[in-house]
Amino acid sequence: MSLFEICFVVQLCLAFGVAGLLWPEKLMPFFEVLMFPWAASYRGIRANSIAAIGLSVLLFARLLTSLG
Repeated sequence: MSLFEICFVVQLCLAFGVAGLLWPEKLMPFFEVLMFPWAASYRGIRANSIAAIGLSVLLFARLLTSLG
């Protein structure tokens, strides 16, 4: 992956993670489509948001190690 792609993915993961923690009711329709066979819940959105923030931290660490 190029530097630009990694930066874009880090920002995207961080944006969805924070949005899911701050406004779960606005992301509920998106998760109802995304998790079709199962019902979307606030607990699932919160878990996915925390995982997205964790992924952004891991990708940011990879970005810092590739620069050095």
